[in-house]
Amino acid sequence: MALLPDNSQLLDAAGQPLSSLQAINRLDEPEKERIYSCLLPQRLREVLGLPANSLSNSAGERLVTIIAPNGLPLVRIEARSKPVGGVTVFFLELSDTQFHQMELSFCIIRDPASPHYAVDVDERGINNWFASHGRNIPEELRAMRAGLFPNQTHHGLQLFATFFPLLERFTDALGMQMIVAEPLSYDNAIRYEKYGFDYLRGKQLMLEIDREFQTGGRYYSRLDGSSPFRMPGQERTVSGRSWAIHDGIMDKPWDEVQIYRMIGVHAGINTFPGREEEKK
Repeated sequence: MALLPDNSQLLDAAGQPLSSLQAINRLDEPEKERIYSCLLPQRLREVLGLPANSLSNSAGERLVTIIAPNGLPLVRIEARSKPVGGVTVFFLELSDTQFHQMELSFCIIRDPASPHYAVDVDERGINNWFASHGRNIPEELRAMRAGLFPNQTHHGLQLFATFFPLLERFTDALGMQMIVAEPLSYDNAIRYEKYGFDYLRGKQLMLEIDREFQTGGRYYSRLDGSSPFRMPGQERTVSGRSWAIHDGIMDKPWDEVQIYRMIGVHAGINTFPGREEEKK
């Protein structure tokens, strides 16, 4: 049963209720695409030139790929600026959990018109898997100075605020009451707080981070100018803290933070209440 106002149970073409991604993935391709297309924000369609109810632009070029294998409880949606060699503008990966929850595994939204920062590869050009296998310090410096967060290769399109309600309604329409995720960085966690998420695991870590970036704290004292990512004053912004954490300022790597959002409920969590707004 759907919980959100003006929302209803998701049905297939035969009028049968759908309650999971795995159930959707049993349908034929046109119906799967019709259902999953509801997760594409209208602004994204405008940026890519996609007419309503189409995954191709006006020239007939297919820009959106939906991978939803029959028998598997997951979907991957990728929208590119061009069919070949274009920028991945929107990348979404969702999966069912064994507890009938929606897992938001990945959501990446990029502005295809913005400059590219090669922080996703090491200095030899090899994929670094979110900097877990080497870093590209020159590109990270360029990205940081341009106002990006760690692991961002482009500026965003400011679309998450319009995408998330679509995801919440979609999850609700499947009869699920919770969305779960694992933020890949400190700034991701803070951003999810804004959208009403609470912590399954990691809230004490987030509170500790805020405490230790206060005057006299461990991390505050390590903002000593020993690297461009550890400059005095970075404790005041989400970006500054996130780059310092990315640079290894903590006593252990950022890991094992899990969050959740109950459908229709904003948790009201704010683990960095004193932050300054980022300079644009």
